[in-house]
Amino acid sequence: MRTDPTDNGGLFVGRRPGTAPVHYREMPERAGDRRQRADGSLATMMLAAMIILSLLCWGPIPVACLWIGSQVDYATGSVSLGILCAFIALFVLLFGALSVLRRLDNAWILVRRAAGHDQRGGALGRVFAITAVTCAAAFLVWLILLHGLGTSLVSKGEGA
Repeated sequence: MRTDPTDNGGLFVGRRPGTAPVHYREMPERAGDRRQRADGSLATMMLAAMIILSLLCWGPIPVACLWIGSQVDYATGSVSLGILCAFIALFVLLFGALSVLRRLDNAWILVRRAAGHDQRGGALGRVFAITAVTCAAAFLVWLILLHGLGTSLVSKGEGA
């Protein structure tokens, strides 16, 4: 019995169904250099799309949901209904974006492999973390320096 975790799907008891290593009858053909460059370009475009979609999760999507909630509040006169609609829209749009991001990441791995790279993991975790830190830093700069806290630190009676 083989007990190497890489051979048995991480279990020391036995292999999980469907986790056997892939064995080819013959080595798969590699595409030409032109095809690999095209696949590399496609992988770059997919990574850019992942970055843009991830950035949308940190600003435009929540703002759009607030706008939807305000429109419902204006149309119905019910603040509670506006808040409920904003939360439902936020839930649907954020989880929809995350679903698209996950599918893009899986496709990105395949395209990177087709381009000739030994790609085993995706970039979604890194992309999401970097965009989160970048957007948090941008928000702090906006909050402290441009609009928020900086203007409230100045006394209202001094300038008049």
